[in-house]
Amino acid sequence: MSIENEQGGKGNILSRKARLTSTVSSMGKLPPQALDLEEAVLGALMLEKDALSAVIDILKPEIFYQESHQKIFAAIHMLFEKSKPVDILTVTAELRQMGTLEMVGGAYYITNLTNRVASAANIEYHARIISQKYIQRELIRISTDIITNAYEDTTDIFDLLDHAEKGLFDIAQNNLRRDTQKMDDIIKQSLATLEELRTKTDGLTGVPTGFTGLDRITGGWQKQDLVIIAARPAMGKTAFVLTCARNATVDFQKPTVVFSLEMSSVQLVNRLISGEAEIEQEKIRKGNLQEWEWQQLHSKIGRLTEAPLLIDDTPALNIFEFRAKCRRLKSQYDIQLVIVDYLQLMHGKGENGKGGGNREQEIGSISRALKSVAKELDVPVLALSQLSRAVESRPGLQGKRPMLSDLRESGSIEQDADMVLFLYRPEYYGITEDEQGRSQAGIGEVIIAKHRNGETGIVPLRFIGKFVKFTDLEEDFSAPTSFAADPSAGMYPSKDFEKQSNVIIRPSKMDDYNDDDPPF
Repeated sequence: MSIENEQGGKGNILSRKARLTSTVSSMGKLPPQALDLEEAVLGALMLEKDALSAVIDILKPEIFYQESHQKIFAAIHMLFEKSKPVDILTVTAELRQMGTLEMVGGAYYITNLTNRVASAANIEYHARIISQKYIQRELIRISTDIITNAYEDTTDIFDLLDHAEKGLFDIAQNNLRRDTQKMDDIIKQSLATLEELRTKTDGLTGVPTGFTGLDRITGGWQKQDLVIIAARPAMGKTAFVLTCARNATVDFQKPTVVFSLEMSSVQLVNRLISGEAEIEQEKIRKGNLQEWEWQQLHSKIGRLTEAPLLIDDTPALNIFEFRAKCRRLKSQYDIQLVIVDYLQLMHGKGENGKGGGNREQEIGSISRALKSVAKELDVPVLALSQLSRAVESRPGLQGKRPMLSDLRESGSIEQDADMVLFLYRPEYYGITEDEQGRSQAGIGEVIIAKHRNGETGIVPLRFIGKFVKFTDLEEDFSAPTSFAADPSAGMYPSKDFEKQSNVIIRPSKMDDYNDDDPPF
């Protein structure tokens, strides 16, 4: 059944009020209200011309309990939108034009409101009390709806949970807004942050990625940033973010949560074990390990076992469930990084709890929700995204590098993201050498296509397919092709280990760093 049959507009407000009044009456109590303050605020708004500016972001017509007060404030708000003065005469004229003057008590009642208050000195304080009473009434209304529908056998429990979550979130989102901060307060916060950063010698200001070149450009994943990591299938998107999650949790002890909508938690952990123990993914998948490989596995995964890494593999996760889970995890574990794999597998919800609009609009609402979570929880959110097939249709091998226009299904992704990264492996398209004749075997590129607070460019990495992970080119010594089969002899790299690598480090195209730059 439908959780809430809302008709919108006037009928919606009357329906809410009727249900609320019925509920509280049955409890022998009146709904929370402050009629005297409502009268004082409306009177003050018609007395002083600057009073409205102090409360325009706090009050809305539906916040007032008395219906006549709702209509009076709606007239005042209409005058404000038309940039007309607000006083007794203009408000009376506007109400007359709207056809509601007699309904609110006539011109006499409007005049009488100004006699309830001497000045607008405390109008903001009064307005906040009115807003608090409205929030109390809304909490009662939503709780009543939940209780009523919970008793119905035909109620879908998941729709009910979604309705409850959405109702509570809407109250907070629409009414509990931040105050505007003055410059001197913001400057103090900024200086305190700079003082803290001055003590850092590694140049990292966010959650480290674990990749030297990427950290040099970004300073790590920054708080409140939405980072979109996009690529065509089989480019290593999951391998990249898993490596980032591993680096953040194992090397830097930053609590991280991975929402995996595509793969199970066991599959992800098997990939992590493969990269950590450097045992081929195929062997781990089949369980075909020799005795010395078992010893190697157990000796290497100790740090991984103790890592503050959380994995949620709930399929078809919607944005309301995602937001609720992130809040709980922030409270419980103080998570510092959120990863979503991947964005197109999430679901949005419309106003009525059903899928809203077309897929492009739904993806847009999801990307906005991800950005909202990043700001609310003060953490970076990394979301994987698919690219359109436009990449494959472009002629020539050099045309395979992704562009911002290749982001699939919604321009909102590009708009909401603070950073957009593309993963590109030339080897996938059969490109074995670059323009200078250098080998492209195992080379992966992180293309920073959008960076709202910094530079863009290309960071080359090494992709080790059999271990399903990325590493720095500078730190890669070519994975050994074989190890001693006898564990008693120890594990030694093959004779190819001493050979000079044919991979030449490719500098980023966006920066020429001096020798004086701080090392990472």
